[in-house]
Amino acid sequence: MRQGVPADRLGPHLTGGARAARPDANRPRGHDAAARAAHERDALLATAVRKSLAVTDAYGGMVYLRSRDRKSLVLCTIAGVPLSIISAFRRVAAAGPLPAAVSYRSGRTITLADTEDTMRRFPQLAVGMPYDFASACVPVKAGEETYGVISVLWAASDEGVPDGARRHLRTVANRLGAGLAGLEEDGHLVEPNGDTAVVELTPPTEPTTRVGLFDWNVATGALSADDQFCEIFGLDPAEFDGRAATLTTRIAPGDLPELRAAARAALNEGRMLATRVRALDHQGHPYPVELWGRVPEGPNARTRLVGAVLDTRTGTAAAAAVERLRDGVFSLDPDGRITYANRSVELLLHARREDLIGHHPWDVLPWLSDPVYENRYRAAMLSQQPTAFLAARPPDGWLAFSLYPDAHGVTGRVVAAEPPAGVVETPAEPPPGARTSVGAMYHLLQLASALSEAVTVREVCRAVADQILPAFGGQELAIYAVRDKRLHLVSQTGYPEGFLDRFEGTPIGARVPGAEALSTGTPIFFESVHQLAATYPGIALDEMRAWAFLPLIASGHPVGSCIIGFDEAHPFTHEERGLLTALGGFIAQALERARLYDAEFALARGLQQALLPHRLPHLDGIRIAARYLPGTQGMEIGGDWYDAIITGRHLTLVIGDVEGHSVGAAATMGQLRSAVRAFAASGHRPDEVLARTNQLLLDLDPGLLASCCLVRLTPADGTARIARAGHLPPVLRHPDGRTEALYVAGGPLLGVDHRADYPVSELQLAKGSVLALYTDGLVEDPSVDIDLGVDRLCAALAHGIGAGDPADEALDRLAERLLREVGSTHRVDDVALLLTAFG
Repeated sequence: MRQGVPADRLGPHLTGGARAARPDANRPRGHDAAARAAHERDALLATAVRKSLAVTDAYGGMVYLRSRDRKSLVLCTIAGVPLSIISAFRRVAAAGPLPAAVSYRSGRTITLADTEDTMRRFPQLAVGMPYDFASACVPVKAGEETYGVISVLWAASDEGVPDGARRHLRTVANRLGAGLAGLEEDGHLVEPNGDTAVVELTPPTEPTTRVGLFDWNVATGALSADDQFCEIFGLDPAEFDGRAATLTTRIAPGDLPELRAAARAALNEGRMLATRVRALDHQGHPYPVELWGRVPEGPNARTRLVGAVLDTRTGTAAAAAVERLRDGVFSLDPDGRITYANRSVELLLHARREDLIGHHPWDVLPWLSDPVYENRYRAAMLSQQPTAFLAARPPDGWLAFSLYPDAHGVTGRVVAAEPPAGVVETPAEPPPGARTSVGAMYHLLQLASALSEAVTVREVCRAVADQILPAFGGQELAIYAVRDKRLHLVSQTGYPEGFLDRFEGTPIGARVPGAEALSTGTPIFFESVHQLAATYPGIALDEMRAWAFLPLIASGHPVGSCIIGFDEAHPFTHEERGLLTALGGFIAQALERARLYDAEFALARGLQQALLPHRLPHLDGIRIAARYLPGTQGMEIGGDWYDAIITGRHLTLVIGDVEGHSVGAAATMGQLRSAVRAFAASGHRPDEVLARTNQLLLDLDPGLLASCCLVRLTPADGTARIARAGHLPPVLRHPDGRTEALYVAGGPLLGVDHRADYPVSELQLAKGSVLALYTDGLVEDPSVDIDLGVDRLCAALAHGIGAGDPADEALDRLAERLLREVGSTHRVDDVALLLTAFG
């Protein structure tokens, strides 16, 4: 300030106050250090968000930090995106399928070009945010430590993610990671405290209101003023002499008596409120300003006024211009609340401005309460593209709305419109009632999407834990299922070891909240420990402070109970109660379906296992290990099989795969396995075994094809004779560690040609060799060519079976390692593996 307006005279609301500036003497020093560290962390996050937007031209950005238990990512800082729109993603499971979680786990930058890319790669994000935008997620790391993720959004365009954005974001993320690591090295926690800071972005235009500060000694006429004050009154700040008399030359003469009267009244009453005078600009043209002031504390204060002058002429002129328009013009803040509406809006909406300002339009206008209208606003904010829609205003009007967004809010236009083609009558106004927000709907849709992909009971329980706990901030979750009129635990997350043992087998009519919620069909909510203890005296408690007990009922049939625990007192809002109640219905349906699936799956797998060998033969100098894994998706069983048959002085090794996944494929597999075993045991050569099996499959005509590889091994001299019918090549590990895929000659698939020949190739196995037969499920990966999968098997087999291990155990461990290292994590096909060690 010029001429030294004292900072303490401007009031604690401007300076923070002397009390706020001094540490509390009674407050522990550790608390102060933690508070300073939290402030420093928040400053780092805010700087990172602002920098991310500045260097990439993104319109919105967020920072997620890991939770203390490392199971969730918590939204800590956000800018340019309404927090209300992101409410469904304020907590996301660290192990979940969303881009932020994948970036956090993998340490990779995840970019999405548009809504189509999002739907294809991350459908659960598309369900919760079905809008058109481009995005990027970058992990925040320091060394081997990952603290969280920076996520930014761009308006939808053909460009998608701008060039260079990834590099700039990684630089920002690395700086943030280094800052957080520094705090952690000093012994401070960097994990979030549960609050989300909203960073205000600088408006794209200059503010329409200017504010100048002053300190006026009315008795002496001395006036201290800042540069803005001088400029508002047309004075040169460098030449202002600090006299009130000079100021009066810049005020319209007719307003001076009113100013002096207001100053005298302020000295008597202690304050001056909104005194309007006309200032003169450099050309002498008058324009209105407002003066606000108060009498400060201290000696001789009764002769002084400190305060501010407000120049609102630009905003006033703009508002006056908009008021003259016949079209309705309104403004929404980033969270969708009305901040301005002109006179025409009142006339068109049949609503008063005082009833509109500060509210969501869909909350105060029943005919806009359909979630589709709120969704239009959300679409405009997240796509940053204009949007338009028609709405029916009962009893007889139609209105056309246009929304023009930027990161600071939405400007709206509304005009009278003709009804849509084919519509004769205006819809009636909906009855009053509780309204489900779009955010709540997306919570339901997200869980429904996750549950639709969950097949088994275990997958359902994992989906519920991954979705519900992060979304609602819970720490414990237990799911009980009804069996023989008792509750049995099927899944729990976060509970102390053994705490739930006392509730196992509780009758569904027992006097405990989980059972009573199920027997009454009504959810039970406890917002504090006192409420629970008062309702159920003596009930066992752990460290939780609030609970939701949800009945799981599907088609009127009791399925079980879901219990959610919170580590702090939790007031359940009306919307949360309704949302959790609806989620209970989703969970019940999914759990009932999964229980049926598990039962049928166990039956189908039992059938398939019965068709495979129960034990493998034992021969001197020969060790055999086999593994069979069912596909990771789907209920139907496959047609993979393996066998080992002793025929005189020979050992016949067989691996095969009938196409398809069905009971028919399994039945055909059983027939082929029996046929191969019978033909081999009868002494037929390998080529004859395959030829006769091919003829049998053609005669059976099941409409299925099959591949097969047969190896007849003579242990006495190590001779191996190999015949293939469209099957992948065996892989051989030599004693010196070299591996190779044996691409020997072969014939077509079984079931193709009556006249097919299956040539036999002969080779000699040295002692210490390992031969691997396998089905394609082991080496197939949708992202790579199958030959690369075979190469991967060769590389894994080259590591051998370890020196000094017991022979049989070593081969078993090798089989497990091959399944782990070679198999795809997204495997959908069955896998059969047969390892044979010679010598």
